[in-house]
Amino acid sequence: MRTLFWVVLLVASFAAGVFYMKQQDSTVSNTDDSKALLVRNEGDSNYFSPSSAAPSILPEGLTAEEEHNIQLFEQAAPSVCFITTSSIRRNYYNRNVQEIPTGSGSGFVWDRDGHIVTNFHVIQNADKATVTLSDGTTYEAITIGTAPEKDLAVLKIEAPREKLRPIPIGGSRNLRVGQSVYAIGNPFGLDQTLTTGVVSALGREINSVAGIPIKDVIQSDAAINPGNSGGPLLNSSGRLIGVNTAIYSPSGASAGIGFSIPVDVVAWVVPDLIQYGQVNRPLIGVELARPLRGIEGAVVLDVVKGSPAEVAGIQATKMDDYGNVLLGDVITAINNDPITSNSDLYLALEKYKVGDQVTVTIRRKDRELKLPVRLKSSTQ
Repeated sequence: MRTLFWVVLLVASFAAGVFYMKQQDSTVSNTDDSKALLVRNEGDSNYFSPSSAAPSILPEGLTAEEEHNIQLFEQAAPSVCFITTSSIRRNYYNRNVQEIPTGSGSGFVWDRDGHIVTNFHVIQNADKATVTLSDGTTYEAITIGTAPEKDLAVLKIEAPREKLRPIPIGGSRNLRVGQSVYAIGNPFGLDQTLTTGVVSALGREINSVAGIPIKDVIQSDAAINPGNSGGPLLNSSGRLIGVNTAIYSPSGASAGIGFSIPVDVVAWVVPDLIQYGQVNRPLIGVELARPLRGIEGAVVLDVVKGSPAEVAGIQATKMDDYGNVLLGDVITAINNDPITSNSDLYLALEKYKVGDQVTVTIRRKDRELKLPVRLKSSTQ
């Protein structure tokens, strides 16, 4: 009887052990499945918003910096778009019209009305521009406004508002050398590419397509290659601080030096381009002569009729009865800003608003005159 008792006890223990192991396997399996299906909620501090699909679990072992970079890219990428341009040409032999690709670049969504910001040189001389959003949808764009002197342009697409995610706007006034920057664009046609670096210099000056210098340009070492032009430069908060516009490289590829138009310039140029199609800059109403050797200042070639310059009495270049050229007034200062070239005059006037009165210092023959001039809008 005792032997039978121990046999029954042994069999019961074995059965209980098997049942326990199965329960453990089931628990482990269910736990693994729940981890595999876990989707982080928006309230979670590790929540990310990818540009293409629903949020997913990050790989384990990432550093805090890697997690930050991933989050920044996934939040900013939906605002960045790919721009391709083409020109219309007529075949010389059969007179057929052909569309010829001319280039590509980057841009970003400015607002939910479909305005896209890019570089002027991206769309320069193009007859057609096409914008591809981050989700792959493509739209034909029209040019709303251009500012060649700032290398900026605004396009417009007719896309559903829910597809358009405007980029957050930051500031560039308080940037510091050494702070982190992030560039997103489409280098060599490879869409949605992120490069990182730091602000390597501030206050740089580069020439625009119009030949007028762009001042206070941001220099960074984030890799900027052909196709990145027009894309955003972001700070560590994912806010726009500049528009990537040029690289410094003998080979045409990134060599560690890239330049971006500061967002403080973009923030006042773009609204003007949307409203007026051009920058609503204050003007005095003069046409300037080409730089003349030995003369410092902006030489007045002609004066626009009815302009503030004509009202103030500024004189244009003329020709006498004998064919001799009589040099017009030479503008040497606007208020306290010295003017040594035509570019200085354009940049000095940017500091003022339409309707402001400034003192224009001119040199007329051997005399220096100071004339009050009330600035007029370039759109009038």
